[in-house]
Amino acid sequence: MHQPASPQQPQQPWQPAPPVPAYARQPHGAVGPGGAGWGGPPRQTRWAALWGNKALRATGLVVLLALSGLVILALVREQTGTKGFLVGLGLATLPVPLLLAAFRWAGRVEPKPWRNLAFAFAWGACAATLVALIANGFATQWLTTTIVESSPDDEADADAWGATFVAPVVEESAKAAAVLLLFLFRRRDFNGIVDGVVVAGVTATGFAFTENILYLGTAFVSDQEFGYSGLRSTTAATFFIRAVMSPFAHPLFTAMTGVGFGLAAVATQRQRARRILIPIAALLAAMVLHGVWNGSATFGGYGFLAVYALFMVPLFGLLTWLTIWSRGNELGAVGAQLTTYQAAGWLTPPEPPALSSMRARGIARDLARRSRGPAAARTVGEYIAYATSLALLRQRAHRGLADPDFSARERELLQQLWQRREVAQPALAHAALSVRPPRPPRPPMPQPMPMPFAQAMPPATPGPYGQPHTQPMPTPHAETQASAPAPHRQPPYGPWSAQPYGPYGPYGAPGQPPQSHL
Repeated sequence: MHQPASPQQPQQPWQPAPPVPAYARQPHGAVGPGGAGWGGPPRQTRWAALWGNKALRATGLVVLLALSGLVILALVREQTGTKGFLVGLGLATLPVPLLLAAFRWAGRVEPKPWRNLAFAFAWGACAATLVALIANGFATQWLTTTIVESSPDDEADADAWGATFVAPVVEESAKAAAVLLLFLFRRRDFNGIVDGVVVAGVTATGFAFTENILYLGTAFVSDQEFGYSGLRSTTAATFFIRAVMSPFAHPLFTAMTGVGFGLAAVATQRQRARRILIPIAALLAAMVLHGVWNGSATFGGYGFLAVYALFMVPLFGLLTWLTIWSRGNELGAVGAQLTTYQAAGWLTPPEPPALSSMRARGIARDLARRSRGPAAARTVGEYIAYATSLALLRQRAHRGLADPDFSARERELLQQLWQRREVAQPALAHAALSVRPPRPPRPPMPQPMPMPFAQAMPPATPGPYGQPHTQPMPTPHAETQASAPAPHRQPPYGPWSAQPYGPYGPYGAPGQPPQSHL
Protein backbone atom coordinates (compact mmCIF):
# COMPACT_ATOMS: atom_id res chain seq x y z
CA MET A 1 0.00 0.00 0.00
CA HIS A 2 1.39 3.34 -0.97
CA GLN A 3 2.00 5.69 1.93
CA PRO A 4 2.08 9.44 1.41
CA ALA A 5 5.48 11.00 1.80
CA SER A 6 5.96 12.86 5.02
CA PRO A 7 6.55 16.58 4.63
CA GLN A 8 10.18 17.53 4.89
CA GLN A 9 11.22 19.45 7.94
CA PRO A 10 12.79 22.81 7.21
CA GLN A 11 16.53 22.84 7.70
CA GLN A 12 17.91 25.10 10.39
CA PRO A 13 20.24 27.81 9.09
CA TRP A 14 23.11 26.52 11.24
CA GLN A 15 22.63 22.87 10.14
CA PRO A 16 22.90 22.79 6.34
CA ALA A 17 22.32 19.42 4.75
CA PRO A 18 25.53 18.14 3.14
CA PRO A 19 25.23 17.55 -0.59
CA VAL A 20 25.19 13.92 -1.66
CA PRO A 21 27.86 13.19 -4.31
CA ALA A 22 26.78 11.58 -7.51
CA TYR A 23 28.70 8.37 -6.96
CA ALA A 24 26.90 7.80 -3.64
CA ARG A 25 23.54 7.71 -5.39
CA GLN A 26 24.60 5.01 -7.83
CA PRO A 27 24.78 1.26 -7.19
CA HIS A 28 28.17 0.00 -6.13
CA GLY A 29 30.25 -1.35 -8.97
CA ALA A 30 28.39 0.50 -11.74
CA VAL A 31 30.55 1.84 -14.51
CA GLY A 32 30.21 5.48 -15.35
CA PRO A 33 31.29 7.52 -18.33
CA GLY A 34 34.86 6.98 -19.41
CA GLY A 35 35.13 3.67 -17.54
CA ALA A 36 35.27 5.29 -14.10
CA GLY A 37 33.51 3.30 -11.44
CA TRP A 38 30.62 4.89 -9.59
CA GLY A 39 31.48 3.02 -6.41
CA GLY A 40 34.26 5.46 -5.42
CA PRO A 41 34.82 9.18 -5.66
CA PRO A 42 36.13 10.55 -8.95
CA ARG A 43 39.55 12.09 -9.22
CA GLN A 44 38.27 15.67 -9.01
CA THR A 45 36.54 14.92 -5.72
CA ARG A 46 39.78 13.53 -4.27
CA TRP A 47 41.66 16.67 -5.24
CA ALA A 48 38.86 18.81 -3.80
CA ALA A 49 39.01 16.85 -0.55
CA LEU A 50 42.76 17.34 -0.34
CA TRP A 51 42.40 21.06 -1.02
CA GLY A 52 39.66 21.34 1.61
CA ASN A 53 41.87 19.76 4.28
CA LYS A 54 42.99 22.73 6.36
CA ALA A 55 45.73 20.80 8.14
CA LEU A 56 47.21 19.70 4.81
CA ARG A 57 47.09 23.21 3.41
CA ALA A 58 48.73 24.64 6.52
CA THR A 59 51.46 22.01 6.39
CA GLY A 60 52.17 22.72 2.72
CA LEU A 61 52.31 26.46 3.41
CA VAL A 62 54.74 26.00 6.31
CA VAL A 63 56.97 23.77 4.16
CA LEU A 64 56.93 26.34 1.33
CA LEU A 65 57.88 29.20 3.64
CA ALA A 66 60.57 27.11 5.34
CA LEU A 67 62.17 26.18 2.01
CA SER A 68 62.03 29.82 0.90
CA GLY A 69 63.69 30.86 4.16
CA LEU A 70 66.51 28.36 3.74
CA VAL A 71 67.15 29.46 0.15
CA ILE A 72 67.13 33.17 1.00
CA LEU A 73 69.40 32.49 3.96
CA ALA A 74 71.91 30.74 1.73
CA LEU A 75 71.79 33.51 -0.89
CA VAL A 76 72.27 36.31 1.63
CA ARG A 77 75.10 34.47 3.39
CA GLU A 78 76.79 33.87 0.04
CA GLN A 79 76.82 37.60 -0.69
CA THR A 80 77.76 38.84 2.78
CA GLY A 81 79.75 36.01 4.32
CA THR A 82 79.18 34.61 7.78
CA LYS A 83 80.50 37.60 9.70
CA GLY A 84 78.66 40.11 7.55
CA PHE A 85 75.48 38.08 7.83
CA LEU A 86 75.63 38.07 11.63
CA VAL A 87 76.32 41.82 11.79
CA GLY A 88 73.49 42.54 9.35
CA LEU A 89 71.14 40.25 11.25
CA GLY A 90 71.83 42.00 14.55
CA LEU A 91 71.39 45.51 13.15
CA ALA A 92 68.32 44.62 11.06
CA THR A 93 66.54 43.20 14.11
CA LEU A 94 66.60 46.50 16.03
CA PRO A 95 63.69 48.32 14.25
CA VAL A 96 61.49 45.22 13.96
CA PRO A 97 59.98 45.32 17.50
CA LEU A 98 59.11 49.00 17.05
CA LEU A 99 57.31 48.35 13.77
CA LEU A 100 55.42 45.32 15.04
CA ALA A 101 54.37 47.20 18.19
CA ALA A 102 53.06 50.08 16.06
CA PHE A 103 50.93 47.80 13.91
CA ARG A 104 49.75 45.86 16.95
CA TRP A 105 48.63 49.17 18.48
CA ALA A 106 46.80 50.09 15.28
CA GLY A 107 44.88 46.78 15.35
CA ARG A 108 44.04 46.72 19.06
CA VAL A 109 40.31 47.21 18.46
CA GLU A 110 40.07 43.71 17.01
CA PRO A 111 43.46 42.00 17.45
CA LYS A 112 44.29 39.75 14.52
CA PRO A 113 44.99 36.05 15.16
CA TRP A 114 48.69 35.43 15.68
CA ARG A 115 48.62 32.84 12.87
CA ASN A 116 47.67 35.52 10.34
CA LEU A 117 50.39 37.91 11.51
CA ALA A 118 53.01 35.16 11.64
CA PHE A 119 52.13 34.13 8.10
CA ALA A 120 52.31 37.73 6.88
CA PHE A 121 55.73 38.31 8.46
CA ALA A 122 57.10 34.97 7.24
CA TRP A 123 55.80 35.59 3.72
CA GLY A 124 57.46 38.99 3.56
CA ALA A 125 60.74 37.78 5.08
CA CYS A 126 61.04 34.56 3.07
CA ALA A 127 58.82 34.11 0.01
CA ALA A 128 58.47 37.74 -1.12
CA THR A 129 62.16 38.46 -0.58
CA LEU A 130 63.20 35.36 -2.51
CA VAL A 131 60.97 36.27 -5.46
CA ALA A 132 62.23 39.86 -5.44
CA LEU A 133 65.87 38.85 -5.18
CA ILE A 134 65.67 36.43 -8.10
CA ALA A 135 63.49 38.63 -10.32
CA ASN A 136 65.50 41.80 -9.63
CA GLY A 137 68.72 39.94 -10.38
CA PHE A 138 67.50 38.76 -13.78
CA ALA A 139 66.02 42.17 -14.61
CA THR A 140 69.16 44.05 -13.61
CA GLN A 141 71.31 41.66 -15.64
CA TRP A 142 69.08 42.16 -18.69
CA LEU A 143 69.16 45.94 -18.30
CA THR A 144 72.93 45.92 -17.87
CA THR A 145 73.39 43.85 -21.02
CA THR A 146 71.00 46.03 -23.03
CA ILE A 147 72.44 49.35 -21.89
CA VAL A 148 76.06 48.27 -22.33
CA GLU A 149 75.37 47.06 -25.88
CA SER A 150 73.64 50.31 -26.81
CA SER A 151 75.90 52.71 -24.93
CA PRO A 152 78.94 51.40 -23.03
CA ASP A 153 79.29 54.69 -21.12
CA ASP A 154 75.89 54.22 -19.39
CA GLU A 155 76.71 51.01 -17.55
CA ALA A 156 76.32 52.73 -14.16
CA ASP A 157 72.72 53.66 -14.97
CA ALA A 158 71.54 50.03 -15.14
CA ASP A 159 71.22 49.72 -11.38
CA ALA A 160 69.31 53.00 -11.14
CA TRP A 161 66.87 51.93 -13.87
CA GLY A 162 66.33 48.59 -12.17
CA ALA A 163 65.78 50.15 -8.74
CA THR A 164 63.36 52.77 -10.08
CA PHE A 165 61.26 50.82 -12.57
CA VAL A 166 61.74 47.10 -11.97
CA ALA A 167 62.15 46.64 -8.22
CA PRO A 168 58.91 48.49 -7.22
CA VAL A 169 56.79 46.33 -9.54
CA VAL A 170 58.37 43.05 -8.45
CA GLU A 171 58.58 43.76 -4.72
CA GLU A 172 55.13 45.30 -4.27
CA SER A 173 53.51 42.47 -6.24
CA ALA A 174 55.29 39.87 -4.11
CA LYS A 175 54.24 41.55 -0.87
CA ALA A 176 50.67 42.09 -2.06
CA ALA A 177 50.31 38.33 -2.56
CA ALA A 178 50.21 37.84 1.24
CA VAL A 179 47.44 40.42 1.61
CA LEU A 180 45.50 38.78 -1.21
CA LEU A 181 45.79 35.31 0.33
CA LEU A 182 44.55 36.50 3.73
CA PHE A 183 41.76 38.46 2.03
CA LEU A 184 40.57 35.33 0.22
CA PHE A 185 41.09 32.61 2.83
CA ARG A 186 40.70 34.59 6.09
CA ARG A 187 37.85 36.80 4.98
CA ARG A 188 36.29 36.70 8.46
CA ASP A 189 39.29 38.61 9.86
CA PHE A 190 39.25 41.29 7.13
CA ASN A 191 36.77 43.98 8.17
CA GLY A 192 38.13 47.27 6.89
CA ILE A 193 41.00 49.65 6.30
CA VAL A 194 42.71 48.98 9.64
CA ASP A 195 42.95 45.25 8.96
CA GLY A 196 44.43 45.88 5.53
CA VAL A 197 47.02 48.32 6.90
CA VAL A 198 48.01 45.94 9.71
CA VAL A 199 48.42 42.88 7.46
CA ALA A 200 50.26 44.83 4.76
CA GLY A 201 52.49 46.55 7.31
CA VAL A 202 53.52 43.31 9.00
CA THR A 203 54.26 41.74 5.60
CA ALA A 204 56.41 44.70 4.60
CA THR A 205 58.19 44.62 7.98
CA GLY A 206 59.28 41.06 7.29
CA PHE A 207 60.43 42.04 3.80
CA ALA A 208 62.42 45.03 5.08
CA PHE A 209 63.98 42.84 7.79
CA THR A 210 65.53 40.43 5.28
CA GLU A 211 66.47 43.21 2.89
CA ASN A 212 68.22 45.12 5.67
CA ILE A 213 70.28 42.02 6.51
CA LEU A 214 71.53 41.99 2.92
CA TYR A 215 72.25 45.73 2.70
CA LEU A 216 73.84 46.05 6.15
CA GLY A 217 75.89 42.87 5.72
CA THR A 218 77.16 44.04 2.33
CA ALA A 219 78.06 47.45 3.76
CA PHE A 220 79.96 45.80 6.60
CA VAL A 221 81.96 43.66 4.16
CA SER A 222 82.76 46.79 2.12
CA ASP A 223 83.99 48.58 5.23
CA GLN A 224 86.19 45.65 6.14
CA GLU A 225 87.78 45.66 2.69
CA PHE A 226 88.54 49.40 2.68
CA GLY A 227 89.37 49.72 6.37
CA TYR A 228 86.50 52.04 7.33
CA SER A 229 85.19 52.05 10.89
CA GLY A 230 83.15 54.14 13.33
CA LEU A 231 80.32 56.52 12.48
CA ARG A 232 81.85 57.45 9.12
CA SER A 233 81.61 53.91 7.81
CA THR A 234 79.20 52.76 5.16
CA THR A 235 77.51 50.46 7.68
CA ALA A 236 76.64 53.36 9.99
CA ALA A 237 75.31 55.46 7.10
CA THR A 238 73.22 52.57 5.77
CA PHE A 239 71.81 51.85 9.22
CA PHE A 240 70.93 55.52 9.77
CA ILE A 241 69.11 55.83 6.44
CA ARG A 242 67.25 52.51 6.52
CA ALA A 243 66.58 51.95 10.22
CA VAL A 244 66.43 55.49 11.66
CA MET A 245 65.23 57.85 8.92
CA SER A 246 62.95 55.48 6.98
CA PRO A 247 62.01 52.34 8.93
CA PHE A 248 58.42 52.80 7.73
CA ALA A 249 59.34 53.06 4.02
CA HIS A 250 58.40 49.53 2.96
CA PRO A 251 55.38 49.36 5.32
CA LEU A 252 54.18 52.70 3.96
CA PHE A 253 54.27 51.51 0.34
CA THR A 254 52.57 48.18 1.02
CA ALA A 255 50.03 49.84 3.33
CA MET A 256 48.59 51.53 0.25
CA THR A 257 47.77 48.07 -1.08
CA GLY A 258 46.28 47.19 2.31
CA VAL A 259 44.03 50.26 2.17
CA GLY A 260 42.75 49.10 -1.22
CA PHE A 261 41.89 45.64 0.09
CA GLY A 262 40.29 47.20 3.16
CA LEU A 263 38.00 49.31 0.98
CA ALA A 264 37.19 46.23 -1.08
CA ALA A 265 36.25 44.37 2.12
CA VAL A 266 33.45 46.85 2.91
CA ALA A 267 32.10 46.91 -0.65
CA THR A 268 28.74 45.23 -1.19
CA GLN A 269 28.02 42.37 -3.54
CA ARG A 270 26.58 44.77 -6.11
CA GLN A 271 29.85 46.75 -6.15
CA ARG A 272 31.80 43.89 -7.69
CA ALA A 273 33.78 46.16 -9.99
CA ARG A 274 34.83 48.25 -7.00
CA ARG A 275 36.04 45.15 -5.16
CA ILE A 276 38.35 44.34 -8.07
CA LEU A 277 39.48 47.74 -9.33
CA ILE A 278 40.27 49.43 -6.00
CA PRO A 279 42.93 46.88 -4.90
CA ILE A 280 44.53 47.07 -8.36
CA ALA A 281 44.62 50.87 -8.23
CA ALA A 282 46.05 50.76 -4.71
CA LEU A 283 48.76 48.33 -5.83
CA LEU A 284 49.70 50.65 -8.71
CA ALA A 285 49.88 53.56 -6.25
CA ALA A 286 52.21 51.54 -4.03
CA MET A 287 54.46 50.82 -7.02
CA VAL A 288 54.59 54.51 -7.96
CA LEU A 289 55.46 55.57 -4.41
CA HIS A 290 58.15 52.91 -4.20
CA GLY A 291 59.60 54.03 -7.54
CA VAL A 292 59.69 57.68 -6.47
CA TRP A 293 61.48 56.75 -3.26
CA ASN A 294 64.05 54.59 -5.01
CA GLY A 295 64.54 57.16 -7.75
CA SER A 296 65.23 59.94 -5.23
CA ALA A 297 68.66 58.38 -4.61
CA THR A 298 69.68 59.50 -8.11
CA PHE A 299 68.76 63.14 -7.39
CA GLY A 300 71.70 63.68 -5.06
CA GLY A 301 71.70 64.51 -1.36
CA TYR A 302 69.43 67.57 -1.58
CA GLY A 303 67.00 65.85 -3.92
CA PHE A 304 66.73 62.90 -1.57
CA LEU A 305 66.05 65.18 1.41
CA ALA A 306 63.46 67.12 -0.60
CA VAL A 307 61.55 63.95 -1.50
CA TYR A 308 61.81 62.75 2.09
CA ALA A 309 60.56 66.00 3.67
CA LEU A 310 57.98 67.11 1.10
CA PHE A 311 56.62 63.76 -0.01
CA MET A 312 57.31 60.85 2.33
CA VAL A 313 56.71 62.54 5.70
CA PRO A 314 53.31 64.09 4.75
CA LEU A 315 52.21 60.80 3.21
CA PHE A 316 53.18 58.94 6.37
CA GLY A 317 51.21 61.45 8.46
CA LEU A 318 48.17 61.08 6.17
CA LEU A 319 48.25 57.29 6.44
CA THR A 320 48.59 57.49 10.23
CA TRP A 321 45.58 59.81 10.44
CA LEU A 322 43.55 57.52 8.17
CA THR A 323 44.37 54.50 10.34
CA ILE A 324 43.44 56.28 13.58
CA TRP A 325 40.23 57.62 12.03
CA SER A 326 39.27 54.16 10.79
CA ARG A 327 40.00 52.69 14.20
CA GLY A 328 37.69 55.26 15.79
CA ASN A 329 34.96 54.27 13.34
CA GLU A 330 35.42 50.62 14.34
CA LEU A 331 35.02 51.52 18.02
CA GLY A 332 31.86 53.45 17.21
CA ALA A 333 30.50 50.49 15.25
CA VAL A 334 31.22 48.19 18.20
CA GLY A 335 29.19 50.36 20.56
CA ALA A 336 26.34 50.79 18.08
CA GLN A 337 25.99 47.13 17.09
CA LEU A 338 26.23 45.75 20.64
CA THR A 339 23.23 47.80 21.80
CA THR A 340 21.03 45.25 20.05
CA TYR A 341 22.37 42.45 22.22
CA GLN A 342 22.21 44.68 25.27
CA ALA A 343 18.52 45.37 24.65
CA ALA A 344 17.96 41.64 24.21
CA GLY A 345 19.55 40.82 27.56
CA TRP A 346 22.86 39.32 26.49
CA LEU A 347 24.91 42.31 27.68
CA THR A 348 24.53 44.72 30.58
CA PRO A 349 23.87 48.43 29.85
CA PRO A 350 27.42 49.59 30.73
CA GLU A 351 29.07 47.14 28.33
CA PRO A 352 28.48 48.80 24.91
CA PRO A 353 30.02 52.13 25.99
CA ALA A 354 32.85 50.33 27.83
CA LEU A 355 33.65 48.09 24.86
CA SER A 356 33.71 51.10 22.53
CA SER A 357 36.46 52.80 24.56
CA MET A 358 40.08 51.64 24.53
CA ARG A 359 40.64 53.26 27.91
CA ALA A 360 37.73 51.38 29.47
CA ARG A 361 39.00 48.11 28.02
CA GLY A 362 42.39 48.65 29.63
CA ILE A 363 40.81 49.59 32.98
CA ALA A 364 38.68 46.43 32.92
CA ARG A 365 41.69 44.19 32.29
CA ASP A 366 43.75 45.91 35.00
CA LEU A 367 40.90 45.63 37.50
CA ALA A 368 40.48 41.92 36.78
CA ARG A 369 44.25 41.37 37.13
CA ARG A 370 44.41 43.16 40.49
CA SER A 371 41.32 41.51 41.94
CA ARG A 372 41.46 37.96 40.54
CA GLY A 373 44.85 37.49 38.94
CA PRO A 374 46.29 37.12 35.41
CA ALA A 375 43.82 34.39 34.44
CA ALA A 376 40.91 36.77 35.02
CA ALA A 377 42.63 39.45 32.95
CA ARG A 378 42.98 36.98 30.08
CA THR A 379 39.30 36.09 30.44
CA VAL A 380 38.32 39.77 30.19
CA GLY A 381 40.56 40.16 27.13
CA GLU A 382 38.92 37.16 25.48
CA TYR A 383 35.48 38.56 26.32
CA ILE A 384 36.41 41.89 24.70
CA ALA A 385 37.74 40.12 21.59
CA TYR A 386 34.63 37.96 21.18
CA ALA A 387 32.31 40.94 21.74
CA THR A 388 34.21 42.96 19.12
CA SER A 389 34.01 40.10 16.62
CA LEU A 390 30.28 39.81 17.30
CA ALA A 391 29.75 43.53 16.67
CA LEU A 392 31.74 43.53 13.43
CA LEU A 393 29.97 40.36 12.30
CA ARG A 394 26.64 42.10 12.72
CA GLN A 395 27.96 45.20 10.99
CA ARG A 396 28.90 43.15 7.92
CA ALA A 397 25.40 41.68 7.89
CA HIS A 398 23.95 45.19 8.18
CA ARG A 399 25.92 46.17 5.06
CA GLY A 400 24.64 43.17 3.15
CA LEU A 401 27.88 41.20 3.49
CA ALA A 402 26.62 38.47 5.80
CA ASP A 403 28.65 35.27 5.71
CA PRO A 404 26.87 32.00 4.86
CA ASP A 405 27.51 30.78 8.41
CA PHE A 406 26.26 33.97 10.05
CA SER A 407 23.79 32.27 12.39
CA ALA A 408 26.27 29.62 13.50
CA ARG A 409 29.02 32.17 14.03
CA GLU A 410 26.69 34.46 15.99
CA ARG A 411 25.62 31.66 18.31
CA GLU A 412 29.21 30.57 18.78
CA LEU A 413 30.29 34.08 19.81
CA LEU A 414 27.31 34.48 22.13
CA GLN A 415 28.15 31.19 23.79
CA GLN A 416 31.74 32.33 24.32
CA LEU A 417 30.49 35.54 25.93
CA TRP A 418 28.07 33.59 28.12
CA GLN A 419 30.86 31.41 29.49
CA ARG A 420 32.97 34.44 30.51
CA ARG A 421 30.26 36.85 31.68
CA GLU A 422 30.70 36.31 35.43
CA VAL A 423 34.29 37.57 35.32
CA ALA A 424 34.09 40.17 32.55
CA GLN A 425 30.78 41.95 33.17
CA PRO A 426 31.62 43.37 36.65
CA ALA A 427 35.01 44.60 35.42
CA LEU A 428 33.50 46.28 32.36
CA ALA A 429 30.74 47.85 34.47
CA HIS A 430 33.35 49.38 36.79
CA ALA A 431 35.41 50.53 33.80
CA ALA A 432 32.38 52.21 32.23
CA LEU A 433 31.82 54.20 35.43
CA SER A 434 35.46 55.28 35.40
CA VAL A 435 35.30 56.49 31.80
CA ARG A 436 31.79 57.92 31.79
CA PRO A 437 30.37 58.97 35.15
CA PRO A 438 26.67 58.17 35.56
CA ARG A 439 24.22 60.84 34.52
CA PRO A 440 22.27 62.56 37.27
CA PRO A 441 18.72 61.22 37.68
CA ARG A 442 16.07 62.95 35.65
CA PRO A 443 13.58 65.09 37.51
CA PRO A 444 10.17 63.49 37.88
CA MET A 445 7.87 64.18 34.97
CA PRO A 446 4.78 66.24 35.71
CA GLN A 447 1.69 64.12 36.16
CA PRO A 448 -1.18 64.78 33.75
CA MET A 449 -4.45 66.19 34.97
CA PRO A 450 -6.94 63.50 35.99
CA MET A 451 -9.60 62.81 33.45
CA PRO A 452 -12.73 60.68 33.46
CA PHE A 453 -12.17 56.95 33.17
CA ALA A 454 -14.07 56.72 29.92
CA GLN A 455 -11.83 59.27 28.25
CA ALA A 456 -8.60 57.67 29.57
CA MET A 457 -9.31 54.29 28.00
CA PRO A 458 -8.31 53.90 24.35
CA PRO A 459 -10.97 52.78 21.92
CA ALA A 460 -11.55 49.07 21.71
CA THR A 461 -10.30 47.23 18.66
CA PRO A 462 -11.16 43.72 17.54
CA GLY A 463 -8.68 41.05 18.70
CA PRO A 464 -7.26 38.24 16.59
CA TYR A 465 -10.27 35.97 17.26
CA GLY A 466 -12.99 38.54 17.10
CA GLN A 467 -12.93 39.48 20.79
CA PRO A 468 -12.48 43.17 21.56
CA HIS A 469 -9.33 44.16 23.40
CA THR A 470 -7.59 47.39 24.26
CA GLN A 471 -4.03 48.35 23.56
CA PRO A 472 -2.22 49.97 26.49
CA MET A 473 -0.86 53.44 25.93
CA PRO A 474 2.96 53.54 25.70
CA THR A 475 4.79 55.11 28.61
CA PRO A 476 7.60 57.61 28.11
CA HIS A 477 10.19 55.19 29.51
CA ALA A 478 8.96 51.98 27.96
CA GLU A 479 11.73 49.42 27.57
CA THR A 480 12.56 48.42 24.03
CA GLN A 481 12.72 44.73 23.23
CA ALA A 482 15.09 43.59 20.48
CA SER A 483 14.51 40.71 18.13
CA ALA A 484 17.60 38.58 18.80
CA PRO A 485 18.32 35.18 20.35
CA ALA A 486 17.65 36.75 23.73
CA PRO A 487 17.17 35.39 27.24
CA HIS A 488 13.78 35.46 28.88
CA ARG A 489 12.99 38.74 30.58
CA GLN A 490 10.15 37.98 32.94
CA PRO A 491 9.53 39.73 36.27
CA PRO A 492 10.63 39.75 38.98
CA TYR A 493 14.03 38.86 37.47
CA GLY A 494 15.68 41.45 35.25
CA PRO A 495 18.67 40.81 33.02
CA TRP A 496 20.96 42.79 35.34
CA SER A 497 19.74 41.46 38.72
CA ALA A 498 21.65 39.06 40.97
CA GLN A 499 20.02 36.22 39.03
CA PRO A 500 20.25 37.55 35.46
CA TYR A 501 17.65 35.23 34.00
CA GLY A 502 15.89 34.10 37.11
CA PRO A 503 16.05 30.38 37.87
CA TYR A 504 16.26 29.56 34.15
CA GLY A 505 18.84 30.06 31.44
CA PRO A 506 18.13 31.74 28.10
CA TYR A 507 16.89 28.49 26.58
CA GLY A 508 14.93 27.17 29.55
CA ALA A 509 17.64 24.97 31.11
CA PRO A 510 18.27 25.90 34.77
CA GLY A 511 21.61 27.65 35.01
CA GLN A 512 22.85 26.31 31.66
CA PRO A 513 24.58 28.36 28.97
CA PRO A 514 23.02 28.66 25.53
CA GLN A 515 23.20 25.45 23.58
CA SER A 516 25.32 25.48 20.47
CA HIS A 517 23.93 23.95 17.31
CA LEU A 518 27.26 23.78 15.53
